Amino acid sequence: MDKQQKITVYGHLGKKPELRQTKRATPFCTFTIAEHVQDAEAPRWHNIVMWDKDSKHWAKVLDKGSPVFVQGHMVEKEFKNELGEVKKYREINADAIGFVTLNN
Repeated sequence: MDKQQKITVYGHLGKKPELRQTKRATPFCTFTIAEHVQDAEAPRWHNIVMWDKDSKHWAKVLDKGSPVFVQGHMVEKEFKNELGEVKKYREINADAIGFVTLNN
């Protein structure tokens, strides 16, 4: 399943981005963002993936707690675990990232 929906998220990084590469040597970095939702008791967490050369840059300059925005596409994915159960999750494939000032 690969439904895509455009989204912009504002929040703070949950940890330093992890830079990796695919088997074909395409770089990508992954990280999480805590989005602070008004009147919610806890933040809404988002898994973020940034691809290609931009991923190298952002993996260097972002750090845990950095206030950022991410624009991209929400992607719903599914996989079968070792028990054969279908599991679903969402991630944002980032098109743009930038620093912001947040009032939270």
